[in-house]
Amino acid sequence: MLSTGRLAALFDAHHLRLYRLARRMSGDAEEARDLVQQAFLQAARHAHSLPAGEPGGEAWLVRTVVNLCRDRRRRLRVRQAVAGTLPPAAPSSNPEARAVARATVQAALAHLSPRRRAVVVLHELEGKAAVEIARLLGVTAVTVRWHLAAGRKALKELLAGQSGPGEHGKSGNP
Repeated sequence: MLSTGRLAALFDAHHLRLYRLARRMSGDAEEARDLVQQAFLQAARHAHSLPAGEPGGEAWLVRTVVNLCRDRRRRLRVRQAVAGTLPPAAPSSNPEARAVARATVQAALAHLSPRRRAVVVLHELEGKAAVEIARLLGVTAVTVRWHLAAGRKALKELLAGQSGPGEHGKSGNP
C-alpha cells in the first residue's frame, strides 16, 4: 500500500498540472476532476506499480491520466455508435472572441487521438519539451515529435475547415 505521506506529496506536487492536462484533453471541468481523482485512486490501489522517486511518480500519473482519457473516449465512441448520435457541437455563438477561439480549439483537440492530443497539449499549452513529454508518456522523443507534427497538421486542417468566408482576413461575398 502506498504511504499516505507519499500519496499526499504526489497530490500536492502534481494535482493542478494533472487537472490542466485532463481538462484540456477531456474538454470538461467535472470530467477532468474525476480523471485526476481516478488517477490518484489507482496510485493508492496499485502502489507496487508506482515507481519510487519523483520523476517516475509524475510520469506514472501523467500516463494514467492519458490512459483514463483514452478509455473515456473509447467508451463515448461506443455509446455514440450504439445511440447513433453525433458528438455535441461546441457553442456556435458567443460574444467573447476569446471564448469562441477557446471553444473552437477545444473542439478541434477533441478530434485528435488521446495520445496525440496529450502530446499537443503538453507541448503547445503546457510548454513542455519533446524530451520531457517522452519521459512523461513513456515513449521516445521521436514518437513525440511525430505525434506533434501530425497533431499540428490535423489541427490546421480541422481549424481551416471550421472557418467560413470573411475569416482569416479574407472577405467573402454576401
